[in-house]
Amino acid sequence: MTSETLWYANRATGAVCLVLFTVVVLLGIAVRLRTRLPGLPRFGTVSLHRTLSLSATAFLALHIAVAVVDGYVDITVADALVPFVSDYQPLWLGLGTVAFDLLLAVLVTSLLRDRLGHRAWRAVHRLAYASWPVALIHGIGIGTDTGTGWMTWLTVACVATVITAFAVRTAHAVRASRQTPAALLHTEGAH
Repeated sequence: MTSETLWYANRATGAVCLVLFTVVVLLGIAVRLRTRLPGLPRFGTVSLHRTLSLSATAFLALHIAVAVVDGYVDITVADALVPFVSDYQPLWLGLGTVAFDLLLAVLVTSLLRDRLGHRAWRAVHRLAYASWPVALIHGIGIGTDTGTGWMTWLTVACVATVITAFAVRTAHAVRASRQTPAALLHTEGAH
């Protein structure tokens, strides 16, 4: 495979990862809000979130593998696992590594969820919320398509949807915290 092919593959998998992980974050918020997606039962949203998370992680593994294999820049396996040690773009690559390490923690604890307990799993799972913007900043800082029209619009669309979803999630949490126990009983009885 040529270096040019690997370069295009790295760019493509990076953009696909942005879209997939954005949808994973949106689905995670939908699961937390107990939102039912049209055409799916509630457990279908959870299943879709898990499946898409694994698919996004596979694309991320491909993105990292292509970056390591591509000889155009010297990125080692250690650079992909240990933040800020790379000779190539240490800040931007390091942020990608931080995002990857956070996702690894989420992945491992999700696989061990039954053994860890819900509270411990949930505490670690929240790292996914931190991973997304760190990965986004990594892509903006190191991506060779940053500034092109299509990547700018893709990034803006992803950021806008995540901000909107977080706003809805925050509004829901604020509303729930203001409800009295009697109002909660009335609301739960209506469902």
